[in-house]
Amino acid sequence: MKLQISIIAMAGLLVISACAKEGAAPSSQTAAEAPTPNEASAIAEEAYIYAFPMMENYRTMYTQAVDKTAPGYGAPFNEFAHKTELLGPEFKDIVRPNNDTMYSFAWLDLRAQPTVITVPEIKDRYYSVQLVDMFTHNFGYIGTRTTGSEAGSYVIAGPQWEGTKPGDAKAVFRSESNFVACIIRTEVDGPDDVAAVLELQKQYRVTAMNVFLGRSRVPVAAGITFPAYDPSKAKSAAFIDLLDFLLMQVVIVPEEQELMRRFAMIGIRAGALNASRALSAELRDAVDAGVGQGIMAIAQSMQDPSKVEGATTRADHGWQGMTGIFGPGEVMRTKYLARAGAAMLGLYGNDAAEAYYPVGNTDAAGNPFDASKQSYVMRFEKHELPQVGAFWSMTMYGLPDQLMVANPIKRYSIGDRSKLQYGEDGSLTIYIQHESPGKKKASNWLPAPDGVFSLQFRMYLPKPEALDPLYLPPAVKAID
Repeated sequence: MKLQISIIAMAGLLVISACAKEGAAPSSQTAAEAPTPNEASAIAEEAYIYAFPMMENYRTMYTQAVDKTAPGYGAPFNEFAHKTELLGPEFKDIVRPNNDTMYSFAWLDLRAQPTVITVPEIKDRYYSVQLVDMFTHNFGYIGTRTTGSEAGSYVIAGPQWEGTKPGDAKAVFRSESNFVACIIRTEVDGPDDVAAVLELQKQYRVTAMNVFLGRSRVPVAAGITFPAYDPSKAKSAAFIDLLDFLLMQVVIVPEEQELMRRFAMIGIRAGALNASRALSAELRDAVDAGVGQGIMAIAQSMQDPSKVEGATTRADHGWQGMTGIFGPGEVMRTKYLARAGAAMLGLYGNDAAEAYYPVGNTDAAGNPFDASKQSYVMRFEKHELPQVGAFWSMTMYGLPDQLMVANPIKRYSIGDRSKLQYGEDGSLTIYIQHESPGKKKASNWLPAPDGVFSLQFRMYLPKPEALDPLYLPPAVKAID
């Protein structure tokens, strides 16, 4: 099936959080137990920051795998959907999409049994299978970096599974949630390479564990009612109700139990559906205020990421690099603001070891990019070229929509796989402007819109020296 991704970018209920059973109503609170409005507001801000990436993840899952009428619907649970062409300006489902890989995407329902992801041998190109739980933790990778180029099958298991790895499987990846996003990125070396990638996509398979083992009986998960995602409710005290549903689908680790006890003061308990309605008008107003504070805190965290706990940042000459906002649970679990900011910036970012993404918004003089007023040049000396194990690219996005820019040569990104002209000394000059720089320079031209824009650098499998210290591309200079 054709994949449509909706980011910015479950069948059956099983209570696995230690907090409450399905359908449990919030317990009544005495006056002594009820928080003050100020306490409720502070708790709501903290809880909203905790919940935000989970809600954004759910919004995507609901669109892609639950609501068959949604424009972004892709495929039912445990089936792959595929993008069958390189993305361009017509693709508007997520901000800052890449033009380097083709996507395959599946939502896995692990409640009844594990699923098995099978990949073919892929020796001649980069690929990765990213596994993301409901918290938005990257809990596992299959692909070039982690498992190599050989064909193989890999078990993806939920938190309740107690089995062992089948002999025919190479590894088991265990999720802390019942539902998992599986995102495959397969390198495409331009339009002429699309057909070869389509053949690989046909060989990606997701199989129920019992089918993989050749058993006739396939367990079926119990029925489930998914709450519709309502963006207005997700920005109000009603976010509590969606979070209470999501908490039924995850394991709360011991170190978060105290956090859950504090959240319970405003009705946050796994299975306590519609708990927000039990709040008094005064507390509901206080929770609404806390949600607003949480939204502002998340947005501000990305405006100044150097202040985000756990993030490593570096900024100079118009470029900014950041790592530490995507990763596995053991790394991200307590970095709630970083996790939320990453979800606001764009869901499903890779661990830095997989891909690193410097962003450029201003030229060498500190002025915002604007190709209606300036042309730009970017020169890499030989020693300044990105150090990668796979490949690098730079993509042009118009502002404020952060989408690719239509242009007469249909070139939306440029990089080491492009047919570039290098200097005799190994240097590389890229021309960034609205009009063509002329025939002799056209191979190194990245077309810009007739207005403001942003640049996104991508380094796939960055080498260690590119991450410590963080690599920044050379300055983009305005020219007359």
